[in-house]
Amino acid sequence: MSELTGGCACGAVRYRLTSDPMFVNCCHCSDCQRQVGSAFVVNAIIEADRIEVQSGEIAPTPMPTDSGRPHDVYRCTACGTTLWSDYGGRPFRFMRATTLDDRAALKPDAHIFTRSKLPWVQIPADQPAFEIFYDLETQWSPEALARRKAALGEA
Repeated sequence: MSELTGGCACGAVRYRLTSDPMFVNCCHCSDCQRQVGSAFVVNAIIEADRIEVQSGEIAPTPMPTDSGRPHDVYRCTACGTTLWSDYGGRPFRFMRATTLDDRAALKPDAHIFTRSKLPWVQIPADQPAFEIFYDLETQWSPEALARRKAALGEA
């Protein structure tokens, strides 16, 4: 594992990941586009207890979703930078990979919700892409699946 550290735009929040993420999605859904003001978001899925906040304060903001399911985005209280999301109180977080100090450290494992991808975005041919979502059992590694089950208390 490489050292994965990051933080917010103003520098108040600093964090460290204690392991590599389980999976990295590049999400092209319209919710993500609106929330980040960009064509897509790069989410690194990792267990909540593997994020060490080293400084600063983070607070959740409830966000509406097309699905209607709960979604909280966690932002720096000083500058408002979104650092991660929590979908429905699950024990893992969707880290905004571009808040890492090395924004190129994590390459997406898959592109999701490409049905709402902006037409000028080109997805690399070597990366899996899905109109909606994918089958976890097919796309995630056995180690990542085991970590997910353990986090959910299914191990």
